[in-house]
Amino acid sequence: MDRLRCIEVFVEVARDGSFTAAARRLGMSKATITKHVASLERALGVTLLHRTTKHVCLTEAGIHALSQGQMLLQAYEDIETGTRQLVQAPRGIIRVGTPPSFGSTHLSPLAAKFTENYPEIRVVLLHDDGSSNMITQGLDLALRIGASPADAGHVAVPLVDAPQVLVASEKYLRTHGRPRTPADLSRHNCLVQTLKSPTGIWRFTGRNGEVSVRVSGTMGSNFCDAIKNAAVHGHGISMHPLYAVSEEIKTKRLTVILPEYEVTEVKIYIVYPTRKNLPARTRHFIDFLKAWARTPPDWSKPLPQYQVVAAE
Repeated sequence: MDRLRCIEVFVEVARDGSFTAAARRLGMSKATITKHVASLERALGVTLLHRTTKHVCLTEAGIHALSQGQMLLQAYEDIETGTRQLVQAPRGIIRVGTPPSFGSTHLSPLAAKFTENYPEIRVVLLHDDGSSNMITQGLDLALRIGASPADAGHVAVPLVDAPQVLVASEKYLRTHGRPRTPADLSRHNCLVQTLKSPTGIWRFTGRNGEVSVRVSGTMGSNFCDAIKNAAVHGHGISMHPLYAVSEEIKTKRLTVILPEYEVTEVKIYIVYPTRKNLPARTRHFIDFLKAWARTPPDWSKPLPQYQVVAAE
């Protein structure tokens, strides 16, 4: 029998001095009230109430149990209220998993703007390459970038498109030539993001349909910035979501190559463990990100300034 419920029933009987009145107040039968009190007495090994045909009064143990029971019930009510407020009130910590490049460049300023509106919420951005377990890592939500999230059983909400581009520096292209077709990439030094392309296969869509090519090179990494910086310094050709290299393209440190071929697009998803009892702070942050995505950023779609006419 539920021990806390037994204490609650005992306290009501003691307050009213009557099993009948307590039964009426709690919406229970008198027999059920009696069973709850008897169960508590057996558990504690003492008699809590003296019963006569007309009166119910507390024993010395009962007086002590009433005092402690009232405090226990109040403490439980405080726990219940406080926990409910954590779910309902926009305050506390949100632990957000994010790929490091997207997190530092794009999510960080969004999180700062969000906390301006909700100063009682603290957003903690944590490195997440998509392979971590959200539950064991204690993440409230994560931004995952790919064809589709691999977190079976979690809620995954598409946030914004993340088109990809193939890039190289002019230094590299002057030395090694510009590829004219995807097949030419097999003869170039390609810097592979090992997490996104573990088999070294890059896929494209052109006028004649889909085409894939296996590439390789002198450097690979599961860290986006590592291969991007290598490409900037002229070490090879790399593939990135546009958000990761848009500034380098604008400043001409990197050049888009094979623009007439569409690289396989990925999406950015919001992923979180469950919709049930989602804390208010997490709901507010998810809604904030959705509102931001309703006006897509420049890097979420191929723009004319990124398109480069292939060299003749």
